[in-house]
Amino acid sequence: MRTTVILFFTLFSLVTFAQNYDFGKISKEELEEKYNPQDSSANATYLYKNRKTFFEYQQEKGFELITEIHERIKIYKQEGFNYATKEVNLYKSGNDDEEFSNLKAYTYNLVEGKIVDEKLTKDGIFESELNKYLNQMKFTMPNIKPGSVVEFKYRIKSPFISNIDEFVFQHDIPVVKLEATFEAPEYFKFKLNTKGFLFVSPNVEEKRDRLTFVSKTMDRGFGQVGTKTHSEEIEFKKKISKYNLTNIPALKEESFVNNINNYRSSVKYELSYTDFPNSPLKYYSTSWEDVVKTIYQNPNFGSELDKSGYYEKEIDAIVSTVSDPTQRVALILDFVKSKVNWNGYYGYYTNVGVRKAYKDQVGNAAEINLMLTSMLRYAGLSAFPVLVSTRQNGIPLFPTREGYNYIITYVRLAETIILLDATNKYSAPNVLPFRTLNWQGRVMAEHGGSQLIDLYPNEISKNSLSFMANLDENGNLNGKYRAVKTNHEALLYREENNNKNKKDFLDQLENKLGGIEISDFKVENETDLYKPIIESYNFVKENQVDVIGGKLYFSPMFFLKINENPFKLEKREFPVDFGYPTNTSYKIVIKIPEGYKVESFPEPLMFMMPDNLGSFKYNISHQENLIQLSVESQINQPIILSVYYDALKEYFSKIVEKEAEQIVLTKI
Repeated sequence: MRTTVILFFTLFSLVTFAQNYDFGKISKEELEEKYNPQDSSANATYLYKNRKTFFEYQQEKGFELITEIHERIKIYKQEGFNYATKEVNLYKSGNDDEEFSNLKAYTYNLVEGKIVDEKLTKDGIFESELNKYLNQMKFTMPNIKPGSVVEFKYRIKSPFISNIDEFVFQHDIPVVKLEATFEAPEYFKFKLNTKGFLFVSPNVEEKRDRLTFVSKTMDRGFGQVGTKTHSEEIEFKKKISKYNLTNIPALKEESFVNNINNYRSSVKYELSYTDFPNSPLKYYSTSWEDVVKTIYQNPNFGSELDKSGYYEKEIDAIVSTVSDPTQRVALILDFVKSKVNWNGYYGYYTNVGVRKAYKDQVGNAAEINLMLTSMLRYAGLSAFPVLVSTRQNGIPLFPTREGYNYIITYVRLAETIILLDATNKYSAPNVLPFRTLNWQGRVMAEHGGSQLIDLYPNEISKNSLSFMANLDENGNLNGKYRAVKTNHEALLYREENNNKNKKDFLDQLENKLGGIEISDFKVENETDLYKPIIESYNFVKENQVDVIGGKLYFSPMFFLKINENPFKLEKREFPVDFGYPTNTSYKIVIKIPEGYKVESFPEPLMFMMPDNLGSFKYNISHQENLIQLSVESQINQPIILSVYYDALKEYFSKIVEKEAEQIVLTKI
């Protein structure tokens, strides 16, 4: 009995010690842990995450928003070292900016059985200005190695009381313990928006608090002049929401997800209105119409769109040559792309302004595409700016200005609409950069109205390959390859390859195709965006058959076949986002070696996904010494919902299986 009691208290003390989340109270057990027991594949784990956001009152400034962060992270492998670097974005507007303070950070390692800590010094802290709306504080923890634990805490003071950052509960690595608190005085009324598949619910309570106001008055008593101090206390209620979660699984990247953050479990507190004593209600919660109106009325948007004097002569010269609206759109798009280079900055507000961007021939996304919209209007076309959230920014689920981060252009013609983006040198009408293909954009009318428009293209992008080859009895293959790519397939090819060194490109291609030897390589229409990309070359590839018992076995698709199903999960909760509909086709002709005949070859096959989401066709025939194969795979929708995941997974599984089927040749 005594042994049992001692064992119980020993275990209890170990658990208590391991769960001490006070700053600096790192245990040997945490440092000795080699992997996460719930997820052995994790490179790192949040042992503890704590965030508290609340309002603090200063008589000179009023209420300010305070956020305090405390994080403890265990790093298992070198691949997890990036979690030892923290980037904190700080908003600014005019004379107001967020303040970063009270940073305290240590790295802990186990050295000869003892815990050794190393403090973050100034050498590891970096401040930078990202743009005129954002500063960034970045720090990198010292002496990181596999097995380290890093811990840091800091404080952010913000004058932007309506801008509450999301409370994020699920991360790319597991979380052992998470605590989050949001406190708001009764004067602030918030709406709670939730996101993600992990269920979270706060524990809500109310407490009383008080504010103290101090005032000074002149005191002229008994012929003396002095100052008299008065203080007054006001009691108020505050609402406290607490979240307490344990063992949160990692949210891991999957194939064909537009942005994993769209599905990350989080909550967003949106300020609806303020209700202070003896003051009228002030509304903050916005509709999308409010968002559009606010953006349009900003001098860095609407006023910039109205400017035209800086380009009129050039546009007059362009439109004088053509009257067809579609041709005018294309010519003006090409003019802007050739005139102004994109500096890589996103945003829907101009930075230096359209005039200066035009003069200097460089600008951000807003300057370039507002300029484009203005020019199209000047040319007599019905053109409007479109608010877009790029794939990296996520899907704007709630009406906030932060929901969008980019601008493109919309043109309405008699029978069609055209979407344009002049930031990308290889874009064309209705062929937008891949980063912008993200659900819906918001077309902005001149007087604050808006409408949604689908950003995904309807027109299929094609990749048509032809392949003529001679096969010898030793399994060596030589022949000609040709690929024709249209729309987004052509755009992506130009983006990835046009600026590459040709030798480096060919080396990479030969390695990618398993040691193929390429000669007479040629690409047509590299810069002619209104024609397809045509890539062709001659090739030699050895050992393409298995020789068993004097028979030759090989897949007629050789190195072109799909070897692996990209969809491996048993269950998927996220939509599959291909970005655009595609058609991939192969026309293959194989001349078999003399003295051989076809003993057997795959059967033709055709199958479809439900609701016409996609189809696959496989037709093969042979005549004398020639084998002819036609394969076509088509995905008709850019997004396939998760309810179709099983069908999609089976679709690709069948393709992999079919393309691996072999032809058998035997000697005559």
